[in-house]
Amino acid sequence: QLQLVESGGGLVQPGGSLRLSCAASGFTLDYAIIGWFRQAPGKERVGVSWLSTRGGNTNYADSVKGRFTISRDNAKNTVYLQMNSLKPEDTAVYYCAAGRIGSLRLNSYDYWGQGTQVTVSS
Repeated sequence: QLQLVESGGGLVQPGGSLRLSCAASGFTLDYAIIGWFRQAPGKERVGVSWLSTRGGNTNYADSVKGRFTISRDNAKNTVYLQMNSLKPEDTAVYYCAAGRIGSLRLNSYDYWGQGTQVTVSS
């Protein structure tokens, strides 16, 4: 059973940075895509970024391009989301998920972590 555990959330001031981690266990080769999603209060969950743990391909939502960077450490089975120049509108619960196809669509992912809260506020 594939399990994902997010960490690294917290409270940060506008313009600040955070790095989220997604640690995977029970990993299967079929699920080579790790995606990051976020859900703000009262809003739907949306895709932020994804990465292929095989080829390293990445993709980002327009709202975070140039500010967020997704990366991996295959030896640690961990995917990171470095978030810079954070804005109040980045406040959300952030989830990582595992899937087989690179996509920002929720229904492309089969396994989800429990989420970590990111709050951007002065």
